[in-house]
Amino acid sequence: MCGIVGFTGKQQAAPFLLESLKKLEYRGYDSAGIAVIDNGTILVRKTSGKIENLVEATEGGRSCPGVTGIGHTRWATHGAPTETNAHPHVSNNGKFAVVHNGIIENYLDLKKTLIGRGYRFDSETDTEVIVHLLEDCDTGNTRTAIMKAASQLRGSYALGVISADEPGTVYALRDGSPLILGIGTEENYFASDVTALVAHTKNVIYLDDGELAAIAPGKIEIFDAAGTSLHKKSTRVTWDIQAAEKGGYDHFMLKEIMEQPRAVKAALAPRLKKGNIRMDEIDLPVPYLQGITRIIITACGSAFYAGCAARSAFESLCRIPVDTELASELRYKDPIVDENTLVIAVSQSGETADTIAAVKECKSLGARVLGIVNVVGSSIAKLADSVLYTYAGPEIAVATTKGYTTQVAVLTLFALYLAHVRSSLTEKEYRNGIEQLNLLPRRIQETIDLNHGIAALARKICFSRSVFYIGRGTDHAVALEGALKLKEISYIHAEAYPAGELKHGTIALIEDLTPVVAVCCCDAIADKTANNIIEVKARGAKVLAIAPVGDKKTASLADDIIYVPRTDPLYAAAVQVIPLQLLAYYAARENGCDIDKPKNLAKSVTVE
Repeated sequence: MCGIVGFTGKQQAAPFLLESLKKLEYRGYDSAGIAVIDNGTILVRKTSGKIENLVEATEGGRSCPGVTGIGHTRWATHGAPTETNAHPHVSNNGKFAVVHNGIIENYLDLKKTLIGRGYRFDSETDTEVIVHLLEDCDTGNTRTAIMKAASQLRGSYALGVISADEPGTVYALRDGSPLILGIGTEENYFASDVTALVAHTKNVIYLDDGELAAIAPGKIEIFDAAGTSLHKKSTRVTWDIQAAEKGGYDHFMLKEIMEQPRAVKAALAPRLKKGNIRMDEIDLPVPYLQGITRIIITACGSAFYAGCAARSAFESLCRIPVDTELASELRYKDPIVDENTLVIAVSQSGETADTIAAVKECKSLGARVLGIVNVVGSSIAKLADSVLYTYAGPEIAVATTKGYTTQVAVLTLFALYLAHVRSSLTEKEYRNGIEQLNLLPRRIQETIDLNHGIAALARKICFSRSVFYIGRGTDHAVALEGALKLKEISYIHAEAYPAGELKHGTIALIEDLTPVVAVCCCDAIADKTANNIIEVKARGAKVLAIAPVGDKKTASLADDIIYVPRTDPLYAAAVQVIPLQLLAYYAARENGCDIDKPKNLAKSVTVE
């Protein structure tokens, strides 16, 4: 996610803004900017790339005098990471400047209306509609203009606003994105994360949705959506600055695991409206979708395993043959595709070299491509005929967690949408699917809450030479991702196998005390997997099972068990993987590994 900060006081604002933005670098970003009020004029400086570029462009803030300002680190969602698209954005009359976290879902409608009223747009962002809307709503009172503009916005946002008419005040408004006020001495602040503030104050106020703060050097006033003044108590932050940089977590990976309920909600909520699926961003004609005869899901690494996890949903719901293909193989195998083949290319960064090459190869043979990526304006997003963004936010740890779960969620969402378009499922099945998708964020949070004992279980496997993961169907797909996580960050050899294949060779590797992780979450085949648990235990294995709450049979067979909430198997992969992520994390921590930056790995593989 982006980072935003604001300052007003007696000292110069720009140095504070630059320093605070640096504290938010861990969140990931591709451009940065600040706006400061100087003698009734708003000065804006923006750069693409690192904050160091902005520091250099502003001479450490010296070329932007003024004691009130706002700043932003942008991670591109709408529009490429260019200087023009960077925040802050300024109104046509130069009176207002805005920084924004979140997504404005109705920005296209607002933009069309504002253009019709004569407003000029310079960027591709959804944020720019806010600042022009402010100008349009302005009748001389900044607070009233902000609330009137906010009433027309749909989506999630945290806003920072300055007005040239009020050189000593910054405004902060929250609806769906975090925003925190900092209380200083003769100066006050806001930020999207405590990280940006704790070097200056430990006294903070957490805004709630719909609340607006008017922040001056000597006071902070807070109002609700109706304009009623509120009194809110401050909270004392107990973190030190080093811990705060990771939001209080020891590692970015753990933080990102814990962010998954919110990330999955961000991926799904904008597309689940009034009991239906909205896929307005898909540029694939309905007749084409109805005529698809084959789907190929192609990707690398965890993105490939996300495709494997979603395959059952496509086949069961859409009744279309689906192949999952490693992009590094597909690009060289002279694939059999035609104009009735839909290729779904999955990549967190959108810059994975093998996946890009596979997309180009399939397009050259007549297939249409749907990209599932996290980075707006990335290569795959541009190459694809249509794109669905996962909106997971930046992921700092190299080993993906929320990137994977949001990919699974968006793939499953599209599978249900496609099935509905093709009339391959009943209305009851469609409604059940929507209900299951809406429940996913809660189910993920419940899984996290259920499993505080995973650290102790990780100590039982952390010194093992090999760990084997088994499962059937979607359980096997989840096992593949779980084994990869353990390999990536703990450097323990781990392999995942379809449970029924054990007897065809792999069981020769099972010996006394070998750890086996058995994923047993699908009731329809639970008895079959139970037989495989019995097989490996007969050869001395120690079994850790992943099973639904209340599964007494699996609990009686396994040496240890991790429970997950009962979830419809077609929608369960994003839930089942959570304990496997935590198991890998705690095993790596026990072994003293560099969890966020495992050796030999890069976040985005942009070379072959």
